[in-house]
Amino acid sequence: MTAPLSGRKAQAARNDRLIVEAAREVFVADPTAPVAAVAERAGVGISALYRRYPSKEDLLRKLCADGLELYTKIVETAVHDEGDPWEAFATFMRDVVDADTHSITMALAGTFTPSAELYEMSTRAGQLNEELVSRTRRAGVIRPDLDVGDLGALFEQLAVISVGDAARTRDVRQRYLTIILDGLRIPPTTTPLPSIAPTLEERAGRWTPRS
Repeated sequence: MTAPLSGRKAQAARNDRLIVEAAREVFVADPTAPVAAVAERAGVGISALYRRYPSKEDLLRKLCADGLELYTKIVETAVHDEGDPWEAFATFMRDVVDADTHSITMALAGTFTPSAELYEMSTRAGQLNEELVSRTRRAGVIRPDLDVGDLGALFEQLAVISVGDAARTRDVRQRYLTIILDGLRIPPTTTPLPSIAPTLEERAGRWTPRS
């Protein structure tokens, strides 16, 4: 059993969690936002933030590392799934969309210098993608012309979708993922679509200025 953290360490861990969560919200919305906006959103002092992340780039690298780590866990689970090949692939796709790892990719790509560790993590994720796609292709349940490079583009297209609150956005993304999956599957199928299409009011809501 892991020993409980001391009061000071527990507070530091709590602050770190708040900082990372706030940074994700702030920088996905505006990658150019200052670090001070993160501290304000997290409810911590700027000095507490800088003790943990001496620069904005350090914080951005942390966000990307967390996203890559989560993505890698999801694809590893799919690769190690010895059940139905199609279900393993479809579950992987749905879990990645729910994890929303590609919002970070789109927001932060080109805004900082990746570390060697990030490149290594990205290479590992790419190898797992290759393994998963190749296995699914060999099973004859996915269109043979799907390239592993298509995955990131599909995830990024779905990450663009934003309607209403987080739960509604999640449901609508899964709706369109279902259409994509039906287009990838062999033999072709027509799966009942989850949720309902965005209303005109929801789509128009994107033009409401953010507070």
